[in-house]
Parts: sequence; C-alpha cells; structure tokens
Amino acid sequence: MSLSYSLVQGAYIVAGLLFILALSGLSKHETARQGNRFGVLGMSIALVVTILAATSGLSVAGLELSAGSGAKGLAFIIPAVAIGGAIGIWRARSVEMTGMPELIAILHSFVGLAAVLVGWNSSYESSPYPKVHDVEVFVGVFIGAVTFTGSIVAYLKLSAKIKSAPLMLPGRNLLNLGAIGAFVVMTIAYLTLDSTFARQSLLGLMTLVALLLGWHLVASIGGGDMPVVVSMLNSYSGWAAAAAGFLLGNDLLIITGALVGSSGAYLSYIMCRAMNRSFISVIAGGFGVEGGTSAGEGDYGEHREIQPEGVAALLTEARDVVITPGYGMATAQAQYAVADLTRKLRERGVNVRFGIHPVAGRLPGHMNVLLAEAKVPYDIVLEMDEINDDFPETDVVLVIGANDTVNPAAIDEPGSPIAGMPVLHVWEAKDVIVFKRSMATGYAGVQNPLFFKENTSMLFGDARARVDDILAAL
Repeated sequence: MSLSYSLVQGAYIVAGLLFILALSGLSKHETARQGNRFGVLGMSIALVVTILAATSGLSVAGLELSAGSGAKGLAFIIPAVAIGGAIGIWRARSVEMTGMPELIAILHSFVGLAAVLVGWNSSYESSPYPKVHDVEVFVGVFIGAVTFTGSIVAYLKLSAKIKSAPLMLPGRNLLNLGAIGAFVVMTIAYLTLDSTFARQSLLGLMTLVALLLGWHLVASIGGGDMPVVVSMLNSYSGWAAAAAGFLLGNDLLIITGALVGSSGAYLSYIMCRAMNRSFISVIAGGFGVEGGTSAGEGDYGEHREIQPEGVAALLTEARDVVITPGYGMATAQAQYAVADLTRKLRERGVNVRFGIHPVAGRLPGHMNVLLAEAKVPYDIVLEMDEINDDFPETDVVLVIGANDTVNPAAIDEPGSPIAGMPVLHVWEAKDVIVFKRSMATGYAGVQNPLFFKENTSMLFGDARARVDDILAAL
C-alpha cells in the first residue's frame, strides 16, 4: 500500500487528537477505560502509518526505504514490533499491582535509552541547519541519558533492590550544578568543533556525565518522595521522546512527547504541593536540603494489640468508619476483601468512606486503581483534603497497610525525614485500628508514633486474612 505525505500527516493529526482524548479520559475514574482505548487506538494508527509510509519510500520517523525495498524493510520492522509487542502484553498481563510502580520506572528507562541511541545516530547525519541540529543532538542525548539511569535507580528503589534512603554525598548540590554547567560548556564547545573525532569524543563525555547525573539525582531522593519521582521521570521520558522527534523530523513524536512531558511535570508539581515539598528540590535531587534529617528515636511507650473479633465489635457499634489504605493493602491484595467489608458495613447503615493520601502506595493514583478494580463506589473514595476535617467525628479508622501517610511525626517532629508532609489525621478519630505485619517502619524508614497512641490498636498479620476474619466475626 502506497501512502502520500499528506495522508501520513493527516493520520498523525488524528493520532495526536486521540492521545489528547486519552489524557483527558485518564483524568477521571469513570472515563479511564475509555481513555486507555483512545491511547491504544492512537498508537496503533501511528505505528501502522509509519511502517506503511516508510515502505512506500517516504521519510518518516527516521525510516526511509525505497519503494522497491519495502518487503526487505518489513522483514526487519515487523519482527521487531511483534517481539516488543509480545513482551509488552506479557508484562502487562502478568505484573501485579504492587509491581506496577517499578514496571513503569523501568519502561521510562527504555524511552531514555531510545533517545540516546537516536541522538547518537543523528550525530552522524548531515542537516541543512547544522548548528540547530547539533543542539538537538546534544540536548536529546542529555535528557535521554538522565532519564535512563534515573529510571533504573527508581526501579531499584521501588523494587527494594537498593535502600530507599537518600544518598547524601558531600556537596551533592554542587555536583548536580557542576554537571549541568559542564553540559552547557560542552554544548558550546560541540558547536565550535570541526573534527569528527573530537566531536564524537565530546558527545561521549557528555553522555557519561548525563548518565552519572541521572543516577545521582534519583539516588539523592528519599523513599517518601518516590511517587513524585516516578511522575517526574514520566515527564523526563516525554521530553526525551520529543527530543527524538525533533531529530527524526517526526511531528507526531514531538506532539506525543510534549503531551507526556508537560502532563508529567504538572502532575509532579501538584503532588509536590500536596506533600508540602519544593518542586525544584525534588526534580533537582534534593537541591537546597543541605543537612539531611533523621528519624526520631524517642520512647513512645507500648503498643496495644487487638483481635479480629474486637475489631468486629467496634465496627458493629460504629456509625462512621473511614478506611485509609496504603501499599500494604496492595501487597496483601486485600482490596477485594476490603470491598466486601465495605459493602457489608454499608448494608448495616454504617457510613463508610475511604481517605486517600496523594502518595498512598508508590505510584500516583495507586490506591484509587486498586479500589476501582474491586468495584468500590467512586463517590466514597475521597482525597486527603476532602476528609481530613472529618476525623474528629469518625468512630473507627481502619489503617490498612499505610504508614508514612498517617504518621503524626510529619507534624510533631521537625527533624523527621517526612517533616512538613501533609498526612491523614487519623489519630483524631475515636478508635484507630492499624493493620500491619509487624512493628517495622514504613518505606521512609521513620518510626510512627501513631502506633503507640491510647486510641490506637494494632491488628497484626496478613491484611487480607485479617479482613476475612473480621467479615467472619461480623
């Protein structure tokens, strides 16, 4: 099938519009599935049209084949698409929700690596605007390399393969600024060099600096801020894709990258505001935080334990119940049991609601997706700001697998690593039941004084099993 250039551009406009509709749909629970469908359709159009255009002899997305070599070109392109698609489908179907954050992080690294490879390949090509082209190459490789190693570190932290605590190298802020300054100097030098060997050597040195900067930026950010980091890396991957689009002369890739980059940056900004964090500080690897912080080691007293029958008795007498889920609920896959408990309590006339912290879990919207998967009604799933004022009138709060997001140390202990982060004020309720496997600290490595308060009782064990026990007792 032969395609004209105007038909290809028209198809790209349709795909771009579908991507915009996809982002719009993903902004609400009710339309998220439709948003995903728009995104899949848009990407399918983009892939098919790009392949057909390339085999027709058009220069599209860096692919340019003579019309007579279409079959030969397809012999390389189709297997690559098939293998990549098969791997993607397999991972999407097999990954647990608990593994979704690190999966997304590692996928971001692929986008960054692709931008690096495209930039290096483009550095050998000529352009009618050589200086502009050189800047595109240098910026594209830099963004891609930072995204690549930064995403790998995020993956390692989220999967607990390395410690989540921030790396505190001496003068780390100066190291970050020095790397950015070196990038600017090398870019200027790259524009003035004529020797191919010198230019490629400088590009290689800059790539190494960018790889180290990406690693250090994310390594310097603590576990409590990792959900923001995932969103930030999503933005970086978008800008890396846009840079690749400029190098390849592909308008759709530029549009798509800009959409992902800008939406990811805005989401990161919203989350930073919700966490009372500096947006610049987070994206710059903790820039501006010189001394570091430490968790409190005070004597909080003894904790109290409760059994499922005791929790059932409290719920039987309660009128208002709030459930605050966290990553532990995802780990135990307890969302379905929690949904059953919610339905049973609501049938008894109990006002049950959910309080969702902006960074509950390790991915923006993590808990919302889990609860939607378990068919929990959207209208009883409330954000932190919507429910925080209601805790003093709440009879029972069930903290299921949450830790740092309900930690009063964020308010009461200025030296805490999570100091200043808004949290759910669950301790203001009449009774608080905390579901945990043990008394271990949360992802940020901070002890939680909530566990030792007089109105708090600990229910130890697997969250799903304990909720099932409560259902049986009810």
